[in-house]
Amino acid sequence: MSFKIAFIGAGSIGFTRGLLRDLLSVPEFKDIEVAFTDINSRNLEMVTELCQRDINENGLAIRIQATTDRRQALTGAKYVFCTIRVGGLEAFATDVDIPLKYGVDQCVGDTLSAGGIMYGQRGIVEMLQICKDIREVAAKDVLLMNYANPMAMLTWACNQYGGVRTIGLCHGVQGGHRQIAEAFGLEKQDVDIICAGINHQTWYIQIRHRGEDLTGKLLEAFEQHPDFSRTEKVRIDMLRRFGYYSTESNGHLSEYVPWYRKRPDEIEQWIDLGNWINGETGGYLRVCTEGRNWFETDFPNWMKEPAMKYAPEERGEEHGSYIIEGLETGRVYRGHFNVRNNDVIANLPGDAIIEAPGYADRNGISMPIVGNLPLGPAAVCNVSISVQRLAVEAAVHGDDKLLRQAFMMDPLVGAVCNPKEIWQMVDEMLVAQEKWLPQYGEAIAEAKQRLAAGNLIPTNEGYRGAARLKVKTVEEMQLDRESANKNAGDSDKGKERTKVGH
Repeated sequence: MSFKIAFIGAGSIGFTRGLLRDLLSVPEFKDIEVAFTDINSRNLEMVTELCQRDINENGLAIRIQATTDRRQALTGAKYVFCTIRVGGLEAFATDVDIPLKYGVDQCVGDTLSAGGIMYGQRGIVEMLQICKDIREVAAKDVLLMNYANPMAMLTWACNQYGGVRTIGLCHGVQGGHRQIAEAFGLEKQDVDIICAGINHQTWYIQIRHRGEDLTGKLLEAFEQHPDFSRTEKVRIDMLRRFGYYSTESNGHLSEYVPWYRKRPDEIEQWIDLGNWINGETGGYLRVCTEGRNWFETDFPNWMKEPAMKYAPEERGEEHGSYIIEGLETGRVYRGHFNVRNNDVIANLPGDAIIEAPGYADRNGISMPIVGNLPLGPAAVCNVSISVQRLAVEAAVHGDDKLLRQAFMMDPLVGAVCNPKEIWQMVDEMLVAQEKWLPQYGEAIAEAKQRLAAGNLIPTNEGYRGAARLKVKTVEEMQLDRESANKNAGDSDKGKERTKVGH
């Protein structure tokens, strides 16, 4: 069995190395072709060297094709993994820091809120170029598996405007599933779930153990758990008020809704600083910065450590390899996938990208009908979908009026800012991110004129947020090499959510 798989953004060590291990743990895949591509030649070189060493030490004859020429990597590919971050950490910093001046305090800023909307503007314009390359040089039946955020916006744009069959993949459902099992003192494999909604706002609408419905008992289990009662206050409050638990972490969820981060003096009541993902201001930017600095500095030591073992028991939980295994071998895989709704969830819009249970086998990817979400969770999702739709159309057409409307409709931005503040914040973000936003040339020129003219609304320049921690130096990270390696090497950087990071 042989086919070609291409990794776009292969310099992302956390995803690339783990996904490759997962793929090559499938016995039938020992002869596949693998291509890596990235715009950063140094990162590409390091990740390729590390992954090739893993391949060699597992006794496989595969030679990675590594190139900065994306079309070369995509030529003939049947499957494509995408893990890009357009603008890198430089743009990411502006996603967090500019909104902070206006009081918009984000933990992550890569899915919704001001940072997520702008991340989508950068990502969509590049994803449509990637789709063009895929259409022209990849295999005709190619499947694009997108791991990049904002997941729903990028997957929406690829399917509606990119002309490439695209599925979005995330590990959020698996993480919440583990937590639910732990809250009940059970093993994950013994707890059956149905989880549906939109990415990062997917709801566990049914939880069963040996035929017993535990859904209504979950609030009490979380309230009594010694760690979750402290680290998941936002999620527990949403569970209390909406009746269902949401997939995404405390920090993520807090920035998607209007209630928990709008008053600086209240934010610390809802978060925990034991781990960034529990709500730290700019937490994901910090750990990504630390991870990049650590990997670049410590890379020679990574090559001295044992290779990853390609074996079923070492395989991770990311959906990608299991989908390909199902499609190629016929072994049935059940996961949770981000796809165009098409009435899978009856009370969410048909054009939206939903996340719901699905199956992969030789017949393809099949999505069972979920029906209606409970009204409360559906309402939360519908607000976010409106923001996503505006942001997608803005990015595709370079329409800054739609972009500003997306900011207006965003729950957290709207809770904190008035319209004039939003208009000025968008001007600042467009100008700061000019080199990644070719579709906004005219709008950026006009924004520059407005900013230069003066008479600006005063902002809290230099404000660091309600719960900002400093980026660790490499020397500080050396005091705990195990944690530093894990941060740099994991795709899910928030998996161990109760571990103290500072």
